[in-house]
Amino acid sequence: MEQYIDLSDKNLHYVAGVTILAPIIWNVLARIEYHTRLLTKLACGNAQLGCYMLAVYIFSFSLFRDYLFDRALASQPVVLKEQYGTELMYVGYALQGIASLLVLGAYYQLGITGTYLGDYFGILMEDRITSFPFNVTDNPMYNGSTLWFIGHSLVKCSPAGLLLSLEIFIMYKIALMFEEPFTAMIYAKRDEERKSGKSSSPTTPSKRKSKKLD
Repeated sequence: MEQYIDLSDKNLHYVAGVTILAPIIWNVLARIEYHTRLLTKLACGNAQLGCYMLAVYIFSFSLFRDYLFDRALASQPVVLKEQYGTELMYVGYALQGIASLLVLGAYYQLGITGTYLGDYFGILMEDRITSFPFNVTDNPMYNGSTLWFIGHSLVKCSPAGLLLSLEIFIMYKIALMFEEPFTAMIYAKRDEERKSGKSSSPTTPSKRKSKKLD
């Protein structure tokens, strides 16, 4: 087993731990914001600024995870590089290219507040997005991110990277189990308020879709 993955490597442990913590922390912060408006209050009552603050945190934490991921791969065994290194590199770069299209396309469609949990701040989107990349996958951010890590692992010929990519995929799926029902509840509540004639939260015109993130 050690010839493929060094399970005693502390770098592997660090990135595995951060991968677990990342979606837990940002979901906890988002729930706190929804129930208490804490981040909005810290932003002097500006919900959009509060969302930007959360976006900076999530983006920075994701970059830190990416750094740990790369460091872990550097300290792990390399497999099949001599036999299939060139082929794996091409496949890996192709996957990273597709991943980049999904992630950047989602950023373009959602904007900052749509990407980084703006609905928890009361910044709601008006309509569901059905154009690319949401006509390819419901969660292009998460799936694109996972695909990028898989591609990077293939370029590096790293079985450990593939294992970590699987962990990232699983954590994203777990995060969606909490995010999607809660987001649906937020929009259902908005729709009920509209029907009853109550004032609703501000919306972002012509865009509505769930997440998200890196």
